[in-house]
Amino acid sequence: MKKAFFPILPIVLSMAFTSASAYTLRGTVTNKSDSSPIHATVKLLKRGKTAETDRSGAFVIKEDDEVALMSSRNAVGHFSLLNGVLNFTQGSSAPVQVKVFDLKGGLVLTKTLQGSGSIDLAASIPASGTFVAEIQLGSAREKVRFSTYGKTLGAMGSAEKTALHKEGDDGDTLQVVATDYDTLLVPLSNLDTTLDLKLDWVAVEQTYAFGYAIGNKPTPSKGCGKENTLKDYFTFTGGGVEHEVYLSMPENYDKNKPYRLVFGMHYMGGSAEVVAKRENYYGMRNQEGAKENTIFVAPHGYTTETDRSGKETSNPWRCGDDKDHLFFDEFLTYLNENLCVDTSRVFSVGFSFGAMLSNALAQDFQHRLRGVVVFATMDQVIYMPKNKGLPIAWMGTVGTSDDLCTPKLGRSARDRILKNNGMPDENGVYTDARKEVAEEYTGSGNHVCYDYKTVDPRFPVKWCTFDGQHTYTPKEDGKVWTIETGWKFITQF
Repeated sequence: MKKAFFPILPIVLSMAFTSASAYTLRGTVTNKSDSSPIHATVKLLKRGKTAETDRSGAFVIKEDDEVALMSSRNAVGHFSLLNGVLNFTQGSSAPVQVKVFDLKGGLVLTKTLQGSGSIDLAASIPASGTFVAEIQLGSAREKVRFSTYGKTLGAMGSAEKTALHKEGDDGDTLQVVATDYDTLLVPLSNLDTTLDLKLDWVAVEQTYAFGYAIGNKPTPSKGCGKENTLKDYFTFTGGGVEHEVYLSMPENYDKNKPYRLVFGMHYMGGSAEVVAKRENYYGMRNQEGAKENTIFVAPHGYTTETDRSGKETSNPWRCGDDKDHLFFDEFLTYLNENLCVDTSRVFSVGFSFGAMLSNALAQDFQHRLRGVVVFATMDQVIYMPKNKGLPIAWMGTVGTSDDLCTPKLGRSARDRILKNNGMPDENGVYTDARKEVAEEYTGSGNHVCYDYKTVDPRFPVKWCTFDGQHTYTPKEDGKVWTIETGWKFITQF
């Protein structure tokens, strides 16, 4: 029993209460045909409270702890507040002052009461929810929370008295589970509310021996549910080589939501820092929805190798061994274990040497990469592993005047992909699509992007040619078209 003594008047206000917050959460669960699923289970994940829907789909979840202010028998004046009804008694001729506030601090009711009696505060408020009653007997004053659903919460602490609008424990997530329907998660900032919820039927998603259906559901990584502890800059050692890493997380990152993951591979003369901070991952992070729905990462390549003549060479990515591929494999696993990644939507983007690395990864990481976007690529100089014979989504661009990664070398890189991206035969083996001839820029007009027709639609190939040299930002009518085109290619899955 807690007692609060007020020295000005001989009034004792004693209280018995729990720390639980009163609320009544009501709702109806139906499907898009407005019929009710049989026995849907509704659960507040943080509080653990559950309910089942009735035949009409209705449910109610509420806090069951009865809380009331009880009076002291020896008090000169006393009151109790139970189920929204205030009972008061006092020996003084001074009035009892009652003010009721909403949780934002707005005054919703004022009463001046004389002598002894009772008043139903809940019935006097034309709204549902949780409110705060400030009750003053003479100079003695107390604040008490109560619900118009008939639940008294108990006396308020000092912090609550100065910030009525702060209900720190009211938030939760409502989970709705029903057979043959997708699980629904609804974030709630206020539990005193009524919901009208719609469930989607579980989509029957076709499965394949390799790869995913178009528009497949996200496949969450092991890191989902973990708090992110990774910094926006750190180092990681993979393949025996330490790499600097720049990481750009989605705004308002949700540890339970699987995100698309895009690698930005830097070019010769560039760096991971430049790709991440100055170029915003080749402009991809500036595209619509990118900052909210995508994890971007830029590793820095380190390489000092000895060529066949014994001369020491330095390139941004390795040309003579598979250490960068070992690094990529180990680093991707590390990201999957520490972040919530959609493992079915991992992409690599690069320009020039970064494109060459991305194209090389496309030869042996078809099981981990959904696709690549390569600006000005070729399949020479860089370490090029044996192709595993599996398809991958691929988009490439080349300027017809590029004298570094020439159109001929770009076509060679593209054809490595087309060899395995044709429609599967009766045995499920992916066929060769290299016989299809792509339309290309012919010297006038705007760029030409050609989408191959004989490839498996789940593994599209887009080939873009334009009037220009070695660049990933060619302009037409003052606008760069490659970045937007590349982003649309990535986000189609």
